[in-house]
Amino acid sequence: MSGILHLVGTPIGNLGDISERARETLAAVDLVAAEDTRRTGRLLAHFGIEARLVSFFEGNEDRRSEQLLDALRQGKDVAVVSDAGMPGLSDPGYRLVRACVEERIEVRVVPGPSAAISALVISGLPTDRYAFEGFLPRRASDRRARLRELAPLAHTIVLFESPRRVAALLREVIDELGDRRVAVARELTKRFEEVLRGTASTVLASLADRELKGEVVIVIEGLRRDAGTLPDLDRLVEEARVLVRAGMRKREAAGAVARERGGSANPIYRRLVDDGRDGPDEPS
Repeated sequence: MSGILHLVGTPIGNLGDISERARETLAAVDLVAAEDTRRTGRLLAHFGIEARLVSFFEGNEDRRSEQLLDALRQGKDVAVVSDAGMPGLSDPGYRLVRACVEERIEVRVVPGPSAAISALVISGLPTDRYAFEGFLPRRASDRRARLRELAPLAHTIVLFESPRRVAALLREVIDELGDRRVAVARELTKRFEEVLRGTASTVLASLADRELKGEVVIVIEGLRRDAGTLPDLDRLVEEARVLVRAGMRKREAAGAVARERGGSANPIYRRLVDDGRDGPDEPS
């Protein structure tokens, strides 16, 4: 008879948030697979739990998954934990779960804190529908491309981001999505917990002289579809095309429409440039 794979949520900062069931599970399993064995070792020691630890991170996920499957096939119970929060969310785990499901090995979840959900509910932005995007690509061009794909979505967007790239991401949000409402949540449940709320431009301005540290989650307002919302990008671009056909330069046309309607001129200008790739970029 095979063992059981347990996905165990651990505190995202405040150790008091660990559940009694999580403690019992970690104490009972034969093996704990941890993203960082040193960090998890300190967590277990804090609660007086002795357990056999093995590393389970992005670099060794494929090899370690097969080893963990062997242990499960032999009847051993295995717990998977991340450095903080729920395993499998932007961390290793789902491939192992998929393999267990395929082999009919039982998988149980021990729910715990989640930085993404915690940031969402404290953001003040709509929570009825949301998309969790994890970490966006590191390259600026790839991030911008992904943001453009997210632009039409009406639901709230939740992202993880390095504190060093928060300001750059907010500038990209303004360019690609417009000056939407955002919340930047830092060090949730810890001593220096902080949530910055407002439009992307106002939050960016408040960070001008600051160097953020710690874990950061960014929550972004979805595209508003109420009566007072801005026209969608297609309509803005069409208005700018009319100005270009009347003789205005593309950048000037994009800026004029953005000033009139609100939002950013950059996405309008890029669409106008795309229009002219098979012809002259500006009117002669």
